[in-house]
Amino acid sequence: MLKIAFRNIFRQRRRTVLTALAMIVGFTLSSVFIGWSDGAYSDIISMFTRNRIGHIQVHRAGYLDKPSLYDVIGGYESIGERIAGVEGVEAWTPRIYSAGLGSVGDKTMGVQIIGVDVEREVIATRFDRKITSGAMFSDAAREAILGVGLARILKASVGREIVLVTQGADGAIANDLYTIVGIAESGDKATDRMACYLHIDDAQDLLVLDERVHEIAVIAEALDRVPEITAAIEAQINDSTLEVSPWQVVAKSFYRAMQADRQGDLIGRMIIMLIVAIGVLNTVLMSVLERTREYGVLKAMGTKPGQIFGVVVAEVTFIALGSIVIGAIFGAGLNYLLSIYGISLPQEFSYGGIVFQTMYAAVTVRSLVVPAVTVLVSAIFVSLFPALRAARIAPASAMRTH
Repeated sequence: MLKIAFRNIFRQRRRTVLTALAMIVGFTLSSVFIGWSDGAYSDIISMFTRNRIGHIQVHRAGYLDKPSLYDVIGGYESIGERIAGVEGVEAWTPRIYSAGLGSVGDKTMGVQIIGVDVEREVIATRFDRKITSGAMFSDAAREAILGVGLARILKASVGREIVLVTQGADGAIANDLYTIVGIAESGDKATDRMACYLHIDDAQDLLVLDERVHEIAVIAEALDRVPEITAAIEAQINDSTLEVSPWQVVAKSFYRAMQADRQGDLIGRMIIMLIVAIGVLNTVLMSVLERTREYGVLKAMGTKPGQIFGVVVAEVTFIALGSIVIGAIFGAGLNYLLSIYGISLPQEFSYGGIVFQTMYAAVTVRSLVVPAVTVLVSAIFVSLFPALRAARIAPASAMRTH
């Protein structure tokens, strides 16, 4: 029966080509759709985590639920060195956060004071690439870099001075004067409207935090290894007073929005495969109708209904397998080209506060396996009805058809 099914593929080449085309186009569209989706989400997550929050964060227990100036991490250098020893960790950087008021001339605005270790921040989040005017911190004390939005509101420019007023960890009012050496753009407009970056030593002096920090941000070598690395860091630190959180916990709302978007993709894939299934059903049904007389002859010669049923299903399965191979070549090739050149959007859009102008696809295992399984299963499923019809053909009436 398998030999007959295989030979039938080449007896009506036009019909076979039409059936295969429906499957190949469906596979390719589905593969590009998934590859595009995976590439876009990977870019968004990578930019959101790599440029801002890091892949993993370490805080004092409870800090993420209710951030406080007093929930600090002591001995962060020692902890950071232990984190760096975990396999899969690319970089780590300490940070300090506090709210305050910033004044430039007669303009005053609420600011978020962010203390950064310049050298580590450049390695971890490429902070130097965010400077749009001016320069990075030098070795001099009391320098500040403002977010581009904050600089616009305060009408601040490089070379001017900003007065920061806040509360120190000792309970006293803290204030100091800093020279603006640069303007930074993180890609997150909300952050850029509030951010005032200080060198970590200056921030510790201002807030009376000594050698303590609020956060250690960790960059992983691979995004898909974050859960594994998070567990390894937790075991390495082994301190119940500290929490080690992956980016999915740190940015819960962002993660939930991403998951909701991914579920929306499922509807798109189902529509594509429905179109493929209808196309396959149509061509296979036509094939059975055209060969009614042939099936009648086979049954008259003693062929069992189950064998005719198997011939039709096997024929569609052979075409589906061949189409999957060709579709995989097209799908992987298109995704590869789109992963290199991308597509420039006619209008930029923002997601999670990050602005995107070009979107890239990705060649992933998922973009090949999901379409392959879907095409194969849907092809076999829609072939069942025509196969059943062929198996039930009455030999006498079938042989009278032309």
